[in-house]
Amino acid sequence: MLKSMTGYGVSNIESDSINVTVEIKTLNSKFLDIYCRVPRNYSEREIEIRNLITQSLERGKVEFTLTVQPVGKAIASTSVNRALVNAYYEDLSETATNLGFAPDGTELLRIALQMPNAYNNETVDESSRENDWAQIKVAVLEALRKCTVFREQEGRMTSDKFAEYIKTIQTLLDQVAEQDKTRIPAVRERLEKQVRDLLTDDNFDPNRFEQELIYYVEKFDISEEKIRLANHLTYFIETMKASESNGKKLNFIAQEIGREINTIGSKANDATIQHLVVQMKDELEKIKEQTMNII
Repeated sequence: MLKSMTGYGVSNIESDSINVTVEIKTLNSKFLDIYCRVPRNYSEREIEIRNLITQSLERGKVEFTLTVQPVGKAIASTSVNRALVNAYYEDLSETATNLGFAPDGTELLRIALQMPNAYNNETVDESSRENDWAQIKVAVLEALRKCTVFREQEGRMTSDKFAEYIKTIQTLLDQVAEQDKTRIPAVRERLEKQVRDLLTDDNFDPNRFEQELIYYVEKFDISEEKIRLANHLTYFIETMKASESNGKKLNFIAQEIGREINTIGSKANDATIQHLVVQMKDELEKIKEQTMNII
């Protein structure tokens, strides 16, 4: 099953003491690149959070945001980080003005209070803190699960597109095979004409003629390329349907498909086949572009 590197997952959990929101966004990347935005009072948990992400998301650029707000009795032991909230507010207000929007003070304050480290915990019971972390971890795992589901859904849609592209290339290859049937007699006719010209030449060299004949046969024959291309197309579908997603392998197969298509185009020496080759290349480019976003 294919998995896309594009994903999104968000979860929200509210306990007696905190309201937790976890948001995860993922994009394509050659490696696993994690960017974490975690409140200062939970910064010691960042390594554990990164480990959870690494265990769930194999590749991609990951943007992780954790927001923790106190609720109920916990608010009594929490104060607003006024300096930081003021800085957030001023920055948001300036940005809105620069973009030509009239700042809404109430809305900007609401956003500023949701930003990381907007609150200071004055006194925190250790057992309560562990309970809070347990809730946060549940939220993290749920967001990761949703992100994985999103990636799998995107992967299924990409699989359907791949199947269409491969089917189109196979159809074009079948047309190449049909055109090749008419191309071969035309090539043979040209060779026979050259043979007749050579036979009337007093300097006719049978050995040279044999070499020329072999050269032209090898130069124009695309039988092996057609077989290899068909095999690569089948292998691509098999790899796509495998239990493990392997975007790198699909990209390698796509490169092999491209080599065979290029060879057919260069050896065919036929306008119709070359037009079909251009169409196959167009479909292959769509495949290559999509494989870059597959895990």
